Amino acid sequence: MTHSLLDIARLAMVSRGLEPDFPKNALRELAGITAGATEQNEKLPDMTHFLWCSIDNDDSMDLDQVTVAESLPTGGVKIRVGVADVGAVVKIGGPIDQHAKSNTTSVYTEVKVFPMLPEKLSTNLTSLSEGEVRIAFIMEMVVNQKGEVESSTVYRALVRNQAKLAYNSVSDWLEGNGPLPEAARRVEGMDEQLRMQDQVAQKMRCLRYLHGALELETIEPHAVMKDGQVIDLKYERKNRARELIEDFMIAANGTTARYLTDAGFPALRRVVRAPERWERIVQVARDLGEKLPHQPDSKALSEFLSRQKAADPLRFPDLSLSIVKLLGRGEYALEMPGEAPLGHFGLAVQDYTHSTAPNRRFPDLIAQRLLMAAQKKEAAPYDVSELRALASHCTTQEDAAEKVERQVRKSISASFLKSKIGKQFDGIVVGVSDKGTWARVLYPPVDGMVVHGQHGLDVGDKVRLKLVDVNIERGFIDFARVHTNNN
Repeated sequence: MTHSLLDIARLAMVSRGLEPDFPKNALRELAGITAGATEQNEKLPDMTHFLWCSIDNDDSMDLDQVTVAESLPTGGVKIRVGVADVGAVVKIGGPIDQHAKSNTTSVYTEVKVFPMLPEKLSTNLTSLSEGEVRIAFIMEMVVNQKGEVESSTVYRALVRNQAKLAYNSVSDWLEGNGPLPEAARRVEGMDEQLRMQDQVAQKMRCLRYLHGALELETIEPHAVMKDGQVIDLKYERKNRARELIEDFMIAANGTTARYLTDAGFPALRRVVRAPERWERIVQVARDLGEKLPHQPDSKALSEFLSRQKAADPLRFPDLSLSIVKLLGRGEYALEMPGEAPLGHFGLAVQDYTHSTAPNRRFPDLIAQRLLMAAQKKEAAPYDVSELRALASHCTTQEDAAEKVERQVRKSISASFLKSKIGKQFDGIVVGVSDKGTWARVLYPPVDGMVVHGQHGLDVGDKVRLKLVDVNIERGFIDFARVHTNNN
């Protein structure tokens, strides 16, 4: 039996222990929700006049954050990140919450998005949609002229998104390659606002790199679909607008982590430990004529990556992919007040959690509920054993979601490559284990297993590959290594 790509996506969800559909009791609860988070008993600061804007993907409707910058007499800038108050609408323990707790994340496939929350909420009532007044958690940070966060706090306020903007068009404008987006042109002063945000984000980013944050640029294929068929595979590189939002979200998540710690609350920290395969990273650097310390050192690795990007920008995504695979996975870990933070090796920060995407990640919704309890000086809504179990569960489900997304991506890639069996491609080895050896083709950007000639290969090796077979339903793409003078 031949399945459509949508069938394949749904089957992948079920096979990984994820629920593709909302249960009937969640839909019944949803029917009773008719308004977003706009009315509360307490009096909240009204910040709806600020020049808030959202910057996201072109087609994103589940808008979790808005941002605004304010210049200070000291020469610094006050950055505010507003995050949708999802917890005000999604009640803890209800059917919608239980479904979100089960999946823990939205799953984004090219053929369908399986949202963590019903779209009536995530793309409407709990989204910071343009023109709508909403309650938001405000992560407020004072950033000095060096890009350092001098002080920060968290509170709730009323906001209104003045301009729904998209990464690519904002980036083109910032870099002088396109006009100011129409949504920004309609708002007086939004051009100066975006310039200010970009300038402070660049300072913050430079400072992070000085401290050892890793500059990585990987490529993920995106399908171009027509009438249900894959007609092309394209990829998007990082750009200035994406980096702006990334810098602000890293700072906002650090603000949340510190706020909870200072309030004496436990938190689910987002952790990337020191890489276990550091020796292989050292070898990858050695093959490129560089030397890294014998012990994991994020600053030394950051400087190496920076030099490599400058020397060979076209091949930098290949190197980035190798390093990402060797760094190991992120995870959620419970951190109690007073415990030494485990930190995030890739970001070179000690205080980090996930709190800026509550429409699509359950750990962020947990963080909101902890913040609310801390601000009201109430007991945490989860006990320690619950939080420890949730940390493990969220890590497991995030891994499952990524496997679903990867499996569907591979099925899409297999569909696109079906007519190209027998052709040769340049590639790079991205995974080696007892289960096999995997490589990524540089164009089109797809992954597959090296089923012939794989012996002796390791992550980071460059190879010439011949496509020998595909299986669309299973997402299998099989390559044979082609021996040349170079490999």
